[in-house]
Amino acid sequence: MTLRRAPRLPLLILSLVAALGVSACGASTADGEWRSVPRADASTAASPPAAPSAPEAGAVAWQDCKAEIERSIGTSLSGVRVDCGAVKVPQNWANPTGETIAIALVRVRRLQQRNRIGSLLVNPGGPGASGIELAAQTPLFLPGEVLERFDVVGFDPRGVGQSAPIDCLSATSKDAVTAANPDPAPAAEFNQQVKLWRSSIDPCATKYGPSLGYYSTEQTARDMDAIRAAVGDTKMTYLGYSYGTLLGAVYAHLYPTRVRAFVLDGAVDPNLDGITASEGQAAGFEKAFDNFVAACRAKGAGCAIGPEARRTVHNVLINVAKKPVPGVGGEKRTATTGHVLSAVTAALYVKAQWPTLEKAIADIAKGDPSTVFSLSDSFTGRNADGTYNNMTDAFTAIGCTDERNPPTLDQVRKLQTEWRRKYPLFGAPLAMTLLSCAVWPGTHDPYPVGAAIGAPPIVVVGTTGDPATPYANTAKLANEIGTAHIVTWQGEGHTAYPQTNCVRENISNYLITTAPPPDNLTCPAN
Repeated sequence: MTLRRAPRLPLLILSLVAALGVSACGASTADGEWRSVPRADASTAASPPAAPSAPEAGAVAWQDCKAEIERSIGTSLSGVRVDCGAVKVPQNWANPTGETIAIALVRVRRLQQRNRIGSLLVNPGGPGASGIELAAQTPLFLPGEVLERFDVVGFDPRGVGQSAPIDCLSATSKDAVTAANPDPAPAAEFNQQVKLWRSSIDPCATKYGPSLGYYSTEQTARDMDAIRAAVGDTKMTYLGYSYGTLLGAVYAHLYPTRVRAFVLDGAVDPNLDGITASEGQAAGFEKAFDNFVAACRAKGAGCAIGPEARRTVHNVLINVAKKPVPGVGGEKRTATTGHVLSAVTAALYVKAQWPTLEKAIADIAKGDPSTVFSLSDSFTGRNADGTYNNMTDAFTAIGCTDERNPPTLDQVRKLQTEWRRKYPLFGAPLAMTLLSCAVWPGTHDPYPVGAAIGAPPIVVVGTTGDPATPYANTAKLANEIGTAHIVTWQGEGHTAYPQTNCVRENISNYLITTAPPPDNLTCPAN
């Protein structure tokens, strides 16, 4: 089971991140020209030429696609025009004369727009989540004062959705990984999961070969500058959630003078390696689960699984491990501990899903795993017909390509034991997620990190109860950028904007005026 990913819950616009890989692989000028150094394992040629200029302004051939977008998100959108387009970029920015790929875009424009500032580029995180889906839903959650001043532009990053999507993990293998024991203690069972991951991932190398190395965060950050120019903006206004904060930080480092206003919500520490990031998430999810347990205790008999929620969940996991629960109502799958923990993880992303988690645990204890499957499927990108979107494929390819020093199998096994003791529910499963990069067959292309020298104020938002991007990352990302102002939300769940008046008003004003909130502003939970 993989934990570092976002559930597809209704209007859940935020994504889980894998902060994989650190250390600059090259240097850049203030305007982001490529100055790469040779990499022994990279799929790009040593000493490549400078990156090309981005496409000319207005290069996107927009076409009305409102009806298509409404069908895809299952929601009617009123008062807006929705257009789709694409921008061509080099497959490899270090080889600008080589093959190109198309980055899919959507533009949402309010019909009663006034005093237009420009475009607001948005990214929901992942890596692997669709920016097109996020942008399409912005009329449902972004404040009106922001919508009337900006075109909202969403993009599927390379490898995701409609942008040269990575598609190499079969539905069968994804089902098997999700259902697998999240903490295989016996050596034979651990080794069996290693084989499962190898057999799942090897088709990626067969299908894509050296081009796997082009699905990286740095390549996507350079794609973002091509989008900026193509939509006609001199400088970029950007709203990035979760992994989207990493994309924003890399962009600001590469192109600091092209930043207008950046909101980075749900901060990723760009200097963490995969192991450290995973341990941080283990601690974050344990804290979030403790908060869920405390809420159940406060509700007493009103909690569907009783006041001792941790004990109930623990007992359910023990019982399901002994006897997996068959599906009902035509569901052919059998629920395992992997499905249960996947459901728990999905629900901890947003506090509004806690009652659903109560129901899921209560129902499966009675022999009905339907709600467990629903939460788990939202987390893994599984559709009702058993097919999947390509979120897992992209997540794995991008995260492992970014990784400079992937863990060894021996390290994973050691961490599984250590973290089981430190983080009883999530420690061992988070260690097991490291297997994907431990057996990854592609090359590695770590993103550059560093200060955004010459950039205007950038706002970094952190949530004290965020399980996926722990609050401690907030100050670390802000310090790395060097021009950042911190906004803290004393809330639960993954990311903050536009929740509560304090968060909404301060961030919206910054996006419109570029005047940052007071540094270290703290917004209450409600």
